[in-house]
Amino acid sequence: MFPSRILLPLSEMSAAALLLFAPVHVAAQEAGETVAAATAAVSATGAGAAFAASRYTVNAGDELDVFVWGEERMQRQVLVQPDGTFAFPLAGTIKASGRNVSDIAAEVRQRISLNYRTAPPDVTVSVREATGMRFYVLGKVRSPGSFTSGTAPNVLQALSMAGGTADFADLGHAVILRQTPQGQRVEPVQLKRLLKGGRSLDPGNLAEPLPTLASGDVLVVP
Repeated sequence: MFPSRILLPLSEMSAAALLLFAPVHVAAQEAGETVAAATAAVSATGAGAAFAASRYTVNAGDELDVFVWGEERMQRQVLVQPDGTFAFPLAGTIKASGRNVSDIAAEVRQRISLNYRTAPPDVTVSVREATGMRFYVLGKVRSPGSFTSGTAPNVLQALSMAGGTADFADLGHAVILRQTPQGQRVEPVQLKRLLKGGRSLDPGNLAEPLPTLASGDVLVVP
């Protein structure tokens, strides 16, 4: 027997589904405001466009909303397991870690298509809570600690989340501590030059993109 295609009455739809029916101009306005805010945060470096174009990759520990249109029984909130996967009806085990939500949705749709005589319904995947994207900012900053983000932040965005630098911070010797399969790696970060903005940076595109923090990274400002 094949899955039904009966749509729920509008009054019974979940909040997540209702959001998907929001007018296009509202979604576009909110997206524009988000990109504008991100661009303002890094306007001194000229890297706002690169940040806006980046796409979040899912991490183990993230919570996802998976919605199969017209199939109320196949709407799920799933937790990405430590091995980077989650299970979904008719699709089996899906690898999610290190992928963006568009690729995940495409794989879910392709797998469930075997259960439909006609074209399978559309599948939407969104990040409900990015608890897996956790990074740390320590040292001479105003609010050191751990932080979560829906996107991978660059060093200036991470620093702003920590309240900015504190007095007597040594901006010339900041580092990122990153765990790799080969062991822990230390990456120097030239915060001093970046925070001077137009006084030390040439106009136009940056020769090199801003360093971006990955899940588990530690930004240390001595």
